[in-house]
Amino acid sequence: MRRTYERETINLDNHTLTLMGIIGVTSLALNIPLGYLREGQRKYSLAWFVYIHLSIPLIAYLRIANHVTSWLIPFFILCAVAGQLVGGRARRQTEKRP
Repeated sequence: MRRTYERETINLDNHTLTLMGIIGVTSLALNIPLGYLREGQRKYSLAWFVYIHLSIPLIAYLRIANHVTSWLIPFFILCAVAGQLVGGRARRQTEKRP
């Protein structure tokens, strides 16, 4: 018996690119304060884990609700990681100042 699987085609029209940008910027902006809070926690503690993963349900909801292809998930993860890094760096910079 032979099965056929549908392949998802990636159509990056202006609407998809706009949604991709909005969700990416939202992911970045949401993770900056979470990265700031995460930097003050002991590594691998429950709070540290929560601050890293707290934005994932919202980002997933935005992607699914707007019918954005799953091929763009790595881009959204990259935006979230960048936000975490920026927030953590901001916390370290403010703690260094006298």
